[in-house]
Amino acid sequence: MPAGVPSGAGAPQQQPVDAEELPRQFGKYTLLRPLASGGMAKVYLAIQRAVAGFEKLVVIKRILPELSRDPAFVEMLLSEARTAATLNHPNVVQTFDVGEVEGTYYIAMEHINGEDIRSIVRAMKRGQVAEFPLEHTLQIIMGMCAGLAYAHGQRDLEGRPLGIVHRDISPQNILVTFTGDVKIVDFGIAKTSEAAMGEETKAGQLKGKVPYMSPEQARGQDIDGRSDVFSVGIMLFELTTGRRLFKAKSEYETLKLICERDYPRPSQIRPGYPPGLEAIVMKALAKNADERYQDASEMQADLEAFIRQERIAASAVSLGSWMKMLFEDKIAEREATLQDVKQLADVIASQRSHELDSLTSTGLHGNTTTGGLGISQTGVAAYPDASSKGNRGMIAAIGVAAVALGGVGIFMTMNREPAAQPPEARPEPVASAAPVEDQKRGKLIVKTDPPGAYVRIAGELQGDKTPTTIDKLPLDIDIEVKVSLEGYESFTETVRLTEAGLEKELSPTLVKGSVTLVLDVTPKGALIVLDDQKWKGEGTTIDGLSTGRHKVVFSAPGHLPRIEKFTAKKGETVTLKVTLQKGDPSKFAKSDQPPPKAEPKDDGPPGTLNVASRGGFCTNVLVNGRSVGPTPVAGIPVKPGPCSIVCKTGDGRSIPSGASIKSGQTARVTISIPKP
Repeated sequence: MPAGVPSGAGAPQQQPVDAEELPRQFGKYTLLRPLASGGMAKVYLAIQRAVAGFEKLVVIKRILPELSRDPAFVEMLLSEARTAATLNHPNVVQTFDVGEVEGTYYIAMEHINGEDIRSIVRAMKRGQVAEFPLEHTLQIIMGMCAGLAYAHGQRDLEGRPLGIVHRDISPQNILVTFTGDVKIVDFGIAKTSEAAMGEETKAGQLKGKVPYMSPEQARGQDIDGRSDVFSVGIMLFELTTGRRLFKAKSEYETLKLICERDYPRPSQIRPGYPPGLEAIVMKALAKNADERYQDASEMQADLEAFIRQERIAASAVSLGSWMKMLFEDKIAEREATLQDVKQLADVIASQRSHELDSLTSTGLHGNTTTGGLGISQTGVAAYPDASSKGNRGMIAAIGVAAVALGGVGIFMTMNREPAAQPPEARPEPVASAAPVEDQKRGKLIVKTDPPGAYVRIAGELQGDKTPTTIDKLPLDIDIEVKVSLEGYESFTETVRLTEAGLEKELSPTLVKGSVTLVLDVTPKGALIVLDDQKWKGEGTTIDGLSTGRHKVVFSAPGHLPRIEKFTAKKGETVTLKVTLQKGDPSKFAKSDQPPPKAEPKDDGPPGTLNVASRGGFCTNVLVNGRSVGPTPVAGIPVKPGPCSIVCKTGDGRSIPSGASIKSGQTARVTISIPKP
């Protein structure tokens, strides 16, 4: 579905994660520390405990709340995750569990003690290791082929091919453990990143790291397992020559290299390159998929034959020994720190009250007055009285140990990572994109009464709460600004910054919410999660909600959970009568309540939107949150009114824009992409 959080050496590159109180209980898991945050999810190191002293470390990928509220995305996520969970192979990182806790969906995955290819190359440079040993390269590539052949060949219970394609085989998605095992990461989940935008992956939309795409993938065509084989061929070329195969000044030029240029042979770069290995590389890199290896197992068989013929000492044991040598200065420190974290987690577990064993067994608690809205910002606490002196010391100790632990043995892939950096690249000269003049940018200052509100620019949530300043905004474009604060009505205004007015200030006074929610729930004492936060009030009435859309999740021990959504107008009272059905709470029950009233449609036929870019390439464009593919795109139907546009770049940036759509007319927007 993807930004990476490589373990060990790659840890400094991880993205910042919003601060929250950890450790804490999250369903049947204890979240120990955050690892990274991306456009689809937050990732945590966690521990799972069960009866008879069973416990193990896992990685929890917690889907962002706004995506958990999208039914289309949730259905896609569950489908993809179910497929990923069926993959059980030594060369594929395993998906253990998929579920819903606190109103958000999560994926529990295998915890791996190792490093990704990108981190290995960086460690080689630090240790002045000149080249990737051939025997280890071949062992890694064979492991990749074995995992891909297994996944590509998966069928359902009726014998029909599942058509699984990874789509993002690249250095940061291949992990090598300290025992010499090779693991492919994020199988099956990678396909959900387009689903996060509101629709499935399909032809015409790019998914994956551009320098590791096959020609058919670069053209946006339908792909199958042979596309993954091409990506494996790229990695084999790069690891054995020390050169990047497809790397130009821009993504557009890189795509042209893949689709239009003749590829160099490895022997042109490294004289004396083994002819037998070169034949394997070039067959994997055939532009025409029909001339390529038709199955990853065919490539694996040829590699094994080459190893036997050349008597190369490739083995998992020697690869593991080399890994331990390469990361010798880190392994002992990590193991000791991991034990420290584990001991502190044991202390925290012993302090938890019995009703916090799982989210579904927690009823309504708290000191909120009857009828008030009291939402716990952190859900269920993992330890009592976090403000006490003893616990503050414990939390500080966990923080110190977790920082020392870094990315210990963790490898997860998110969906905003820049292209990986294999061995030192000296690409052939290519035509570079024309230089782009620095664009003038505008600044928006947002202050609210009361402060502490969230700000969205063109639909994208900004990092800081009000008062805040958002800079580097485009000029001469209508930008939709939305300000929201729980318990208050949302404020929306469209602004336009110009060269004559590079700076603008918004200072709205927010109005108290006027919507009342009345709950009639059976069984009594069911857990209620309102808009992704646990309600801790008493009684059956919640006052002071804002107008607009809301989601309520109901759950109780021994019952199937229920999700109810409603849209309320100013001053309206909404009554939800919910009876939970008895059953396995791990299963999802659809609502049997009548659907909410449809919002009134805009009058007149839709308009159309054309989006282009200058100074770079949008790998994906979001129009009102819907993915429409890479720039340029034209003829996008959009209903009349303000329209939010977000340009997603290959290096993970989101560039907001917008337009005003008129019925039956075409709006044209050109997005300026500034230099990173």
